Amino acid sequence: MKRASEERPHPFPSILVLTLMTILSLSACFPKHRVVFEKRLEEPLRLEKRVTRGVQYGMASWYGPEFHGRRTSSGEIYDMYELTCAHNTLALGTMVIVTNLENGRSLELRVNDRGPFAKDRIIDLSYAAARILGVYEKGTAFVKVETVGPWIEEIFRYHLQIGSFSDEERAQQLAAQLKKEFKNVYITVMETSTQRYHRVRIGPFESKEDALSQAEKLSQMGFNVLVTTR
Repeated sequence: MKRASEERPHPFPSILVLTLMTILSLSACFPKHRVVFEKRLEEPLRLEKRVTRGVQYGMASWYGPEFHGRRTSSGEIYDMYELTCAHNTLALGTMVIVTNLENGRSLELRVNDRGPFAKDRIIDLSYAAARILGVYEKGTAFVKVETVGPWIEEIFRYHLQIGSFSDEERAQQLAAQLKKEFKNVYITVMETSTQRYHRVRIGPFESKEDALSQAEKLSQMGFNVLVTTR
């Protein structure tokens, strides 16, 4: 019978210690902290769909300081620093997207005036719009004009034209005379390729009947009167 002191030790403790030492030695070879790179997802593009109706191609020009502060065809006071434009056929208040096809720049503008009056042009830009679209330096540019919703129905407003003069001083004199008897007297300027005209007008009137009533009064005073919706 073997004595206890002669019994062979169990191998398990030695193996366990060896395994633990191996794990500790290997763990020392790795960094203590793991850096995880998370791929950030890009935000999806926000797509705004705008329905366009009608496209025009042609030359654009711009108008600025000489008309700043004058009344536009819509009745508003022209501010050359606002993003507006003049167009001869679109309803006043219509929103358009104008693209300068020479440099690709686009801008959304509101029609608040009539013009241009040169045959080879389709739209007149405000000074601010011309600067942004890159038309200011050159003066003109080939553009695309797209009308965008909401759609505005044309609401006819009537104006009375009492005189049209190439001489601004004569127009101012007539306007001063009319202001003694009538309200809403104003001067609008029309410019062609060869001449500038100062048109003395009264209005706008919401109905044709109101316009004709005032036209009759002016006629009795000896004035030749033109009733117009432009």
